[in-house]
Amino acid sequence: MHCCHSPPLLSWFHFLLLTTFPSLTLPFLPSHNVTLYGDASFTPNNNAIALTNQQPSCLSSSSAMGRAFYLYPVHFLDPETNSIASFSCRFSFSITSSPSCPSGDGIAFLISSTTDFSTLSVGYMGLPSPQQDSYFAVEFDTSFDPSLGDINGNHVGIDVGSVVSFASVDALSRGVDLRSGREITAWIEYRDAMKMVRVWVGYSSGSRPATPVLASKVDLSQRFKDEMHVGFSASNGQGSSLHLVHHWQFKTFGHSYKVSPADMVEEGQCFSCHEGDSDAPKKNHGGGHHKIGEIALGLGGLSAFLVSCFAALFVVCVFLRKKKGGVGGVREGQSCRFQTSKVPTRLSLSEIKSATMGFNRDRLVGEGSSAKVYKGYLPFGGDVAVKRFERVNNDMDCLHNPFATEFATMVGYLRHKNLVQLKGWCCEGSELVLVYEFLPNGSLNKVLHRNFNSSVVLSWKQRVNVILGVASALTYLHEECERQIIHRDVKSCNIMLDADFNAKLGDFGLAEVYEHSCSTRDATIPAGTIGYLAPEYVYSGVPTVKTDVYSFGVVVLEVATGKKPVEDDGSVVSDYVWNLWEKRKLIEASDPRLKGKFDTLEMEMVLLVGLLCVHPDCEKRPRVREATRILKREAPIPFLPTSKPRVRIRPICPNDTPETQHVVGDVLSADEAPYFTPRSQFY
Repeated sequence: MHCCHSPPLLSWFHFLLLTTFPSLTLPFLPSHNVTLYGDASFTPNNNAIALTNQQPSCLSSSSAMGRAFYLYPVHFLDPETNSIASFSCRFSFSITSSPSCPSGDGIAFLISSTTDFSTLSVGYMGLPSPQQDSYFAVEFDTSFDPSLGDINGNHVGIDVGSVVSFASVDALSRGVDLRSGREITAWIEYRDAMKMVRVWVGYSSGSRPATPVLASKVDLSQRFKDEMHVGFSASNGQGSSLHLVHHWQFKTFGHSYKVSPADMVEEGQCFSCHEGDSDAPKKNHGGGHHKIGEIALGLGGLSAFLVSCFAALFVVCVFLRKKKGGVGGVREGQSCRFQTSKVPTRLSLSEIKSATMGFNRDRLVGEGSSAKVYKGYLPFGGDVAVKRFERVNNDMDCLHNPFATEFATMVGYLRHKNLVQLKGWCCEGSELVLVYEFLPNGSLNKVLHRNFNSSVVLSWKQRVNVILGVASALTYLHEECERQIIHRDVKSCNIMLDADFNAKLGDFGLAEVYEHSCSTRDATIPAGTIGYLAPEYVYSGVPTVKTDVYSFGVVVLEVATGKKPVEDDGSVVSDYVWNLWEKRKLIEASDPRLKGKFDTLEMEMVLLVGLLCVHPDCEKRPRVREATRILKREAPIPFLPTSKPRVRIRPICPNDTPETQHVVGDVLSADEAPYFTPRSQFY
């Protein structure tokens, strides 16, 4: 079926108006400006478009497929800038399923480069085949097809050139049943300046909901041609449903659009409005401006209440843990005093899944012992690192849960330019997620230990800047924070690099928090990563500022030499540098990839500071603040013995007698291997 009703002169007039003034509101009846294809038809009273109808039996419904397009192509491309126009769309629809048959496939809002296309055999909502011209669609899918990656039979998805959605969300989780037969209103907006598509859905035809059900980063400029066709498509597949489009408004705007929190956007071209509609165009075409409110990530007052409850739960867990006692009695200062004003945004699981394309493996950028990290995108939040923690046993002590520890530490205190910033979190069902700022250059470990022949090598200036950045972060944690924080897992994998290669320390899953006045601390099972663990911590299990200093010293040597803490052949970087220091050949420890492009005195100073920080005797190690002053040449280098010292450390173990002592350096024998967690990398 191919219906087209418009006198030629009037058609040209309408076309001229639309292409010249795309935001004009014109009082067209649907039959005057919509072209129908397939099984689509106007309802008897001419107040809706039926894309498909219910069939008397399921067997007769397989060919039901219909489309409706605006009569004229819409101009999208700006030839001066080669950018495309942004657009907004508002429409209402309903899907009524036959009681004796499965639901149809669903309905899709469609922008296609052509209206002359075949479909993918039966179903697929009548969308074009991938081999044909470009298209963009927002689908309201009511048929579950696992082969297409559907999450269920009641979801909203974004399709770009494929019927397999790259982002989707469960509509029922947002309180909307697509198959209910009720009239549903959808708002779709694309802003080219942000390369962002947002979708809102609700039963109300009035104001748009505050939060979109779906928001994803999409660049349509590579997909759209100068002119595109705008409309709808639906099919029944092996089911039977009545797919109706009741009202429809569409507009393009702002080829040179600049994003602003107070953007004014007109309600657009009314393609399918009827006399008496509350949102039909008024005769005064010049004053149709309405503000479109911006998205705020969060759930208002309810979210604040839930966050407070969640924070309180952590405090209770900490309190209970304190009551359990330990080897050395009650630990002081372990509980964090939460300040709800500092609690980051709580995000819904659907927002997290939308940001990561359903935790798509293609988005995976890192994997550790307790979490996987995905690159994601949040509206008005930009690129983010989404850290998804492994599901935990409900019986687990909450502070042995890395998510709980990291969340509690990050929320309570951490605001520093050299710390990775927490932007949001999610605790929904069994999912535990923390959302951090995304650092485009990845981890120091990846950059430092690239293939030896890699053309990208950190310069000496960048390396010194990285060391000073990490030092600044640790000084803040140890001395400047409201409570003292021992990181316990300082390593190159947990040091991230921003676009300018500035260092930011992350991953606080093992952190311990103490009062600055705390003089005694309980022993714990040593945790961290082999190669970075201070010898006294391995034997005593007591984390201190000096155990972090040791890890920092290993990082300093790692940065200066380009060697891993423990090489594949078992050699240890600290032993390697100590050996060269003993031979008075310290400068030979420098990374050969630098090709001698460094200040020799500065290189020696950095290597000496690294050795000071990994001194086997923790009492001889400087604090990080002191190490920073040495690196900045604000303080002299302390005395360093000509060979690696050997010290005696008294372990704290139940089976050891007070006389038991161990002589240690940095090399551990097989029966002295420390407890350690697998490499908990945060990329």
